[in-house]
Amino acid sequence: MKTPLILASSSPFRQSILKKLMLPFMSFSPDIDERAREDESAEQLVARLSELKAQASIKKYQKGIVIGSDQVALFDGEILGKPYNKENAVKQLSLFSNNRVTFLTGLTVFDIQSGKTLTNVVPFHVYFRKLTQMQINNYCDAEAPYNCAGSFKSEGLGICLFDKLEGEDPNTLIGLPLIQLTKMLLEFGVDVLAEQSSQ
Repeated sequence: MKTPLILASSSPFRQSILKKLMLPFMSFSPDIDERAREDESAEQLVARLSELKAQASIKKYQKGIVIGSDQVALFDGEILGKPYNKENAVKQLSLFSNNRVTFLTGLTVFDIQSGKTLTNVVPFHVYFRKLTQMQINNYCDAEAPYNCAGSFKSEGLGICLFDKLEGEDPNTLIGLPLIQLTKMLLEFGVDVLAEQSSQ
């Protein structure tokens, strides 16, 4: 690639997903205020934050195609943050038992030089099994998902919490919708499969 690809995230999960595209990329940690604004919908929040993360790249780089992503969990119309501790994780998972949770992922691709910006919001639905308190406690102790929206790691033991998953791309749940991303990169002249011959 002539223009560097940059991931606006320090998340090891997002980095490992992006590696699936087999393109070289750099990453950095965008330092932005992630608080929701008054009267801001979940869709508006993740779209705005993914854009802010991508555009934070101009402080560090002169050129590049930048990928920004942000995710929230929605349950019963409420935006759920990361639990940060076991007590909150147990509360969240107890609420989710036998219910559906929707994850919204904001995805932005931004060209530093031209300023061109594309943003999409990708939904994904998770249907939870009926869970016992023992199962929830054991899961939290085993995987400590306290820094994850929704209090689980779907790429790990968290898969045992679910009845079914519904959405166009399972990568969305881990925080980076690759199907949507590859479509958006084409708009910036980056054809992932065509790039493989030049690696």
